[in-house]
Amino acid sequence: MFELVVLALISQQPLLPTVEGVASYYTVAETSTITASGEQFRNEAYTCAMNQGEFGKYYIVVAENGKSVVCRLNDRGPFVKGRVIDLSRAAMRKLHPTAGTIRVKVYPLGDNVPRHLAIFN
Repeated sequence: MFELVVLALISQQPLLPTVEGVASYYTVAETSTITASGEQFRNEAYTCAMNQGEFGKYYIVVAENGKSVVCRLNDRGPFVKGRVIDLSRAAMRKLHPTAGTIRVKVYPLGDNVPRHLAIFN
């Protein structure tokens, strides 16, 4: 949550969520699965899938428990009614160690992420 406050103060722009709702995560047995952006899906990367947004852009996902994670959009989904974003396994575990779904707010960060927030694989 601290990161979100810092971003709002630095940008001096109102930070409005792109979407709010339920996040889930998805995983694959093999890392050879190709995402909609054309790259390989990796369980350990901080990535996400949304039905809107531009591939390669970064988003901060803030969970109802106050934890947050920065993810890069690389896929489309989720394809389950009522869900707004699918997270990689690593991203979901950053928000909650055991949850399969969690309520979130998703905020756009754009192309460039402050270095202290960039924890990507």
